Amino acid sequence: MDNQGVTADPQLQQFIEIESQKQRFQQLVHQMTEVCWEKCMDKPGPKLDSRTEVCFVNCVERFIDTSQFILNRLEQTQRSKTSFTESMTD
Repeated sequence: MDNQGVTADPQLQQFIEIESQKQRFQQLVHQMTEVCWEKCMDKPGPKLDSRTEVCFVNCVERFIDTSQFILNRLEQTQRSKTSFTESMTD
């Protein structure tokens, strides 16, 4: 059997990773929009009043801060697991 199909083309892998990142970003934006809309929008109108606008800005900033905190925490946890595993094998 031919083993060429086992190793994927690096350009294809890069393309797939970029498209996956785009999809994750779009999902994050959709989720943020949904959460902030439910939290801040009382009644749709032709313009946003200042209170609603401030609510949206704060909501988006907190959403980004929280997402960044979670990512940092997951990376930290992963690093500590890796360090622990490496120390156990020594």
